[in-house]
Amino acid sequence: MGLFDGIFKRKDKQQGKPDFSSVQSGGSSTAPSSTSPSPTTTDPFAGSPAGRSYTVVQGDSLSKIAKHHYGDANKWRTIYDANKDLIKDPDLIYPGQSFRIP
Repeated sequence: MGLFDGIFKRKDKQQGKPDFSSVQSGGSSTAPSSTSPSPTTTDPFAGSPAGRSYTVVQGDSLSKIAKHHYGDANKWRTIYDANKDLIKDPDLIYPGQSFRIP
């Protein structure tokens, strides 16, 4: 028992461990990121059933693009299925490629 144990009681011992279950990951900056994905200004797929397009930037993956557009990285297959004619391997996409976003 230390000298200050009776004076300064630790809250985490009294109340249990802190609950971080509602904390979400991600940045808090409102400044635009130079590495953040950016949509194309000209749509090479205009008139297509999808209606939107996205140009791949360095560091992108189909799951990152899905997270950006749908809020769920697990929806990467939706983008892959809409672009099978352009994507031979879903693990290999390249900067400059433009994909339909259904």
